[in-house]
Amino acid sequence: MLITQKLLNGSMLKNVSFVILLLKMCLVFGQKKVVVIDPGHGGIDSGAIGVNGIYEKDVVLKVVNEILNLNKSLFDDELDIYLTRYNDTLISLYDRSQLTKSLKADVFVSLHCNASGNNSRGMEAYVHHSKNSNSKTSIALGVSILNESTQKLGLEKRGVKFANFHVLRETISYCPSMLVEMGFMTNTDEADYFLEAKNIKAIVLAVLMGIMGYLNVGL
Repeated sequence: MLITQKLLNGSMLKNVSFVILLLKMCLVFGQKKVVVIDPGHGGIDSGAIGVNGIYEKDVVLKVVNEILNLNKSLFDDELDIYLTRYNDTLISLYDRSQLTKSLKADVFVSLHCNASGNNSRGMEAYVHHSKNSNSKTSIALGVSILNESTQKLGLEKRGVKFANFHVLRETISYCPSMLVEMGFMTNTDEADYFLEAKNIKAIVLAVLMGIMGYLNVGL
């Protein structure tokens, strides 16, 4: 009787241990992807000023807040999203990149609006030309976001380009990173596009789908 009970207890302990191990494995494989979204500028740094008087810093903040909303309401918090700023304040470039490092982000995306002396239009992405594996994956991330945004919204695609921007240079070692110029504040059509809440939601959905498509989650 005692021997049988010991055998049963031993068997139960093994089963419990296996269940615990299985749960741990599920937690590891089921971890959400950490995405850091960086709304450019802020505070005393307005960024580009639109022909209609709107500020780049305000546009990108509206975009990132809607990203949080849609990630929760539409995708059930599929992504674990952190912002480098949540209000109209100026965060140093160093702190933006350090946040990405400390969170061990899977992806870093900096959002901006463009400006030009002529009537340029369209959406473009920038990556850092670095000699590591994250450089190629950053290009893939950029292509994914551009394709979703231009094909679904009809924006002109200006392609993926290389730049030595601080936030890209200081994050590329940790994860795929890119900077998106969502449109030209100096183009009347594109500046006015950002005045409509429905348009903000549309571009946010395209950016989110681009990120998810790259990460292969939520689709």
